[in-house]
Amino acid sequence: MNLRSKALGAVLGAGAAGLSLSLLFSAGCGGRAAHPGGVPPPANPRTLRPPEAFAGIGDKKERSRALFLEASRVMLHPRCVNCHPVGDSPLQGENSQVHDPPVTRGPEDQGVPGLECTSCHQERNAQLARVPGAPKWHLAPKVMFWEGRTPRSLCEQLKDPARNGGKSLAELIEHSAHDELVGWGWKPGADRVPAPGTQAEFGALVAAWVKDGAECPREESQP
Repeated sequence: MNLRSKALGAVLGAGAAGLSLSLLFSAGCGGRAAHPGGVPPPANPRTLRPPEAFAGIGDKKERSRALFLEASRVMLHPRCVNCHPVGDSPLQGENSQVHDPPVTRGPEDQGVPGLECTSCHQERNAQLARVPGAPKWHLAPKVMFWEGRTPRSLCEQLKDPARNGGKSLAELIEHSAHDELVGWGWKPGADRVPAPGTQAEFGALVAAWVKDGAECPREESQP
C-alpha cells in the first residue's frame, strides 16, 4: 500500500468512527433513541407520569402533545379498547379477543332484547363468577371506536363532538376523572391487568393536555 492509500484509509476510518460516536450520543445512553422532550419513558408500565413530569418541555404545544401521549397509554389499554371496538361485539382479555359467549351491541349499544349487557354484568364485579361489572355497563357507540387507532387519530376523535359523545373538552375532563364505568378500568377484578396509574392521575393528564391547548401528537408518535 502506498503513502497516498494509507492516508485515505486513515481519513475514512476517522470519519466512520466520528459518525458512530455521533449516532451513539444522539441516541442517548445505550444507543437507544432519546425520548421526545427529554422526558424519560415510564420505568413501570403500570404507572403514569404526572403532568409535572412534563414541565421541562418549554414549547407549550409539544408539552400538550407529550401529555396526550401519556394519557393515551390508558385509552389504548385493553381495559378501555375492549369496550370501544370497531365491530358490533365487545372484546375481552389482554389480547382483545372477541367476547365469549357471542353477544352483539344491539340498537342502543346495550345488547339485544333478552340478552342485554346487564343480564350478566351487574353494578360491581362478581368475584366468584369472574364477571366484570360497573354501573351502566355498555359498549361505546360504534362511532367512538378506539380499536386499532394511533394516538393521533384517537386525539382527533376525542376533540370531535360528533365522535366523542357530544362532549366539550371540559366534559371530557370530567368524564375521564369521575365516570364510574371509566373507573372500572383501574379495578377490573379477577386476574385482569388494570389500566396504568389511577383514574385521578389520568384525569389530571387530560386536564393538563386541555390546558396546554389540546394539541394532537404527530402520526408517528408513540407513548
